[in-house]
Formats: sequence, C-alpha cells, structure tokens
Amino acid sequence: MFESILCQVTEYDSEVIESLIELAVEIAREGREGRRIGTLFTVGDEQAVLARSRPLILDPLSGHPESVRHVSNSNLRGTIKELAQLDGAFVVSRDGVVLSACRYLDALTSDIDMPLGLGSRHIAAANMSAVTRAVTIVVSESSVVRLFCHGKLVGEIIPELWMIDRAVQLRGPVKKETYGESTVLTPNQSRVSTAR
Repeated sequence: MFESILCQVTEYDSEVIESLIELAVEIAREGREGRRIGTLFTVGDEQAVLARSRPLILDPLSGHPESVRHVSNSNLRGTIKELAQLDGAFVVSRDGVVLSACRYLDALTSDIDMPLGLGSRHIAAANMSAVTRAVTIVVSESSVVRLFCHGKLVGEIIPELWMIDRAVQLRGPVKKETYGESTVLTPNQSRVSTAR
C-alpha cells in the first residue's frame, strides 16, 4: 500500500517501515480515548539515536524480551498506542525491535529546511534524520503521518480525504496515490537512499 513512500527509503527493511507506517496511520485515525494524539518513531541507526536522546521517564519497555517488542507482534501495537499518549519518541532498531519509548531527541542541526506550520515533533524528527542514518515517522496531532529521511520530508499520508487541501506540506511536484480513504503523497523525483 505504501510503495511510493517505501521507494523513497531503500536501505531499511520495507516490512519494518511499512508496519510502522500502518501503526502510525492507525494512531492518526483512531487517536486515543476520543482525542487526537501525536507521536514519533525513529527507525534504524539505533545506537546513534540512543546516543543523541535521553529518557523522559523510566522506560516502560525496558527489560521485556525482544520477541514481545518486535513491530510484527500484534500485542505490542496496543501498548505502543497507549504509550504514544506520553511525550517522547520510540526508538526502533533496523530489525524492527522497539528498543525504547518516551525518549527526548537531542539532535540539533541548522541545515534542515522545514515547511512552516510544523511543530517541535517534526523538527526533532527532521533533525534526527539529518544527523543520523535513521528514518523518522511522525504522527501529527492533526492526524497526518509524515516520513523524514536525511532531514527532508519525503512522504505524507493523509488518512482522511477531507484533510487533503489543508494538510499538505511537501514542496514542489508531488505524486499522489489514493488507497481507500488514505492519500499518500511523495516527491515526484528519484529515490532517496539512506546511504551516506
């Protein structure tokens, strides 16, 4: 379903990225307890991400076996949705294991060009993707899912068709694909690799 976005990021396992995008879209659509929530996932280059972040609270995922923290584990999805209500990012390994939750991202760079209107969660995601090889997935409280790679916005998923005219932040020509009630937007250009 998210092939146009997966084509933007070629170094990481597409099943891991797609599973996290699906989870992000679920969070964007459903919210939690009747209210919209936002969250952030980093994928890959996990040691660099952990070195450039710190816990906001005692990590609720610490000490649990990897098998229950893998993004393919259906029981983990509910846990992530609950933890998404708390502040901070999820750090996910390139293999799809959620290593940590509720992290404050310390990565700073002045080399990012952010569209106006995106808040601190998006800036943190863009910065982390700029200073590491991680890909970041952001769920906005406005229910839009955005993907960053190399500090650049490389994809947007608008889960509700009525939001399309209000939510788009990608600049320049975009490729638009619709799947049911979701619209996927990506830059209309060649692939973005995470190799440096």
